[in-house]
Amino acid sequence: MPNGTHLSLDMSTLYLVATLAAALLGAMLLFFWRKENIAALGWWGAAYILGAASIALWTVSGDDLGGWLSLAVNAVGFAACGMVWDAARVFHGRSANLLGILLGPAIWVAVMHYLAPVSPDVRMHLGAGIVAFYSAMTAFELWRERRKSLRARWPAIFVPLLHGTVLMLPIVLGDMLRAQDGSVATIWVAAFAAELTLYAVGTVFIIFLLVSERAVIAHKTAASVDPLTGLLNRRGFSEATSRMIEREAKAGRPITVMIFDIDHFKSVNDRFGHAAGDDVLRVFAHCVASTLRITDLVGRVGGEEFAALLPCGMDEALVAGERVREAFQVSGVAIDDAPLETTVSIGVAGGPANTELEVLMASADTALYQAKRGGRNRVQAATMEEPLSLEQSRRDQALKAAKPNLIAAMRSSITGKQATA
Repeated sequence: MPNGTHLSLDMSTLYLVATLAAALLGAMLLFFWRKENIAALGWWGAAYILGAASIALWTVSGDDLGGWLSLAVNAVGFAACGMVWDAARVFHGRSANLLGILLGPAIWVAVMHYLAPVSPDVRMHLGAGIVAFYSAMTAFELWRERRKSLRARWPAIFVPLLHGTVLMLPIVLGDMLRAQDGSVATIWVAAFAAELTLYAVGTVFIIFLLVSERAVIAHKTAASVDPLTGLLNRRGFSEATSRMIEREAKAGRPITVMIFDIDHFKSVNDRFGHAAGDDVLRVFAHCVASTLRITDLVGRVGGEEFAALLPCGMDEALVAGERVREAFQVSGVAIDDAPLETTVSIGVAGGPANTELEVLMASADTALYQAKRGGRNRVQAATMEEPLSLEQSRRDQALKAAKPNLIAAMRSSITGKQATA
């Protein structure tokens, strides 16, 4: 058998293997799309199926596909590449871009139709350019989300970039890859067929890494977020504030803690039921989240008790607390068409850089009870006499606890001496 025929058969086999792998992987992605209800998996799966069909028809028929059928087969392949890019967009919460998907196929059809006849090298260069463009756009979509994950992001960016680079080699290194008869060297075509199989398998592997990583993040988020209000729970608030305090301490900036307690919340539950109480909690959470800055940390740390850590001084925090109080007071909560009075008491405590959270929380809690005793519906700042180190606070508390025993012991000692006398 002639060498050329043997090599052609080998290349056809490679492309058919790539086609079979892509089709099986596409079917698997569609299966998990139906099972997990992740829209991006559906886009990826459909892209693999369409791409496999396009490559299979092109490999089996070759030059026998003529006219509009040949244009359509290639256009479907380019649309599949666009769908891979679109899947990366959908995976990160952006809307599908149908115009972007159709751009590559439209360019291909326009060039092939209006500039016919087109030489084989030009056809290959244009096709490689379209696929490389979509590969670069896929890498860009993953790159712009790089700060949201650490484990699978960089391999996911590297794989489509490598795919695009291999496709562009005949254009960048045209003279080196050109055979004596003027066509692109067959060795590159064979190498691309092998790379296509590795790309299909590698991309699906990374897709499942990204999906797995997102599931882990979702579980971590669920463990640190209050399901009723969507704010941080006590655990999540503690972890997030520790990071903020450390960051602000390095910058030498002050921090301030606010503790919020909804006034007469128990009476709402007793009179109207817990469902109404939950509605009040959600309204207050929305007031806090929409009134404070995006850089402020807010959490639900108890039943009707919320807390916030602000990277600012006491004066600025008092102004922010007053905004929250006013926003909640005019929130317009109504039960059975009857308006419900909604007020909140707020305790505020601030300190210099590196002040410990427990100290600020304790000081803010003291200020909160002062606000309650002072008539509620007010913002109360902690007094400057509050201790600013946890160790000093613990010593003062221990001294207060020991003082009655010390007085009793002194009295007992005095009584004993008098009796002896």
